[in-house]
Amino acid sequence: MKLMQLGEPGSERPVVCQGGRYYDLMPITPEIDGAFWSSGGPDRVRAALETNALFEIDVSGLRVAPPIARPSAIYCIGQNYAAHAAESGDEPPSEPILFHKSPNTIIGPRDDVLIPRGSAKTDWEAELGVVIGKRARYLETPEDARSCVAGYVVSNDVSERSFQLGRPGGQWSKGKSCETFNPLGPWLVTADDVPDPQVLELRSWVNGEARQASKTSDMIFTVDEIIWHLSQFLVLEPGDLVNTGTPEGVALSGRFEYLRSGDVVEIEITGLGRQRSVCGQA
Repeated sequence: MKLMQLGEPGSERPVVCQGGRYYDLMPITPEIDGAFWSSGGPDRVRAALETNALFEIDVSGLRVAPPIARPSAIYCIGQNYAAHAAESGDEPPSEPILFHKSPNTIIGPRDDVLIPRGSAKTDWEAELGVVIGKRARYLETPEDARSCVAGYVVSNDVSERSFQLGRPGGQWSKGKSCETFNPLGPWLVTADDVPDPQVLELRSWVNGEARQASKTSDMIFTVDEIIWHLSQFLVLEPGDLVNTGTPEGVALSGRFEYLRSGDVVEIEITGLGRQRSVCGQA
């Protein structure tokens, strides 16, 4: 099942896409948020589809908004692909590296990414995003993690490397939390339609030129291991987003130029759709 939100900022409406048709979810929920997941929202949507209780809508001309609303947290895993750790100049981590990204960085999959003032090293990062559907606290085993996943999304963990790595004391969140730094979507595919999140292909392009090409099977830590590990240190709530790391092929490697105003970044993951962001100046 594909869940979306459409409309301008502040007036988005939830939609389900089924067989190429779009159905209004306003009778079920005002938005795709934590309350939707924790109240059995997906089951109510499926039941409504089965009974033809939803109205089909024309979505032409509508902005594609982020497929989730107001997560309480964005958790990010660093260097979760060995080749990316190597291009960053580091050894592969022995356990998941965690950093945080401000939730208000989330924008739609076709919205502009703003290059921050004073930035010289804005970078792209194609990632598999995992949306939490059930509270995860002290999970017993990695196998328990899958039941806590609501679904999967295409995520771009945009980063400003000089803010992230060039500030005193190491300031990852400063380089990750600039406005517009997390394009998300176009849709969320529910977990029941992604039986194995470790077989997906990730690709990225800048101005039409290939940059990243990898598979989630190359992750050092799987989705299940990440969710289980995080649950030993913090509580993941319904609606939270977990960015699971990026493969090699980013500008930090030194092989490519950093992003500038006018550049176009495209990211695609098998079955989860494609996003296209134009870079502008903050």
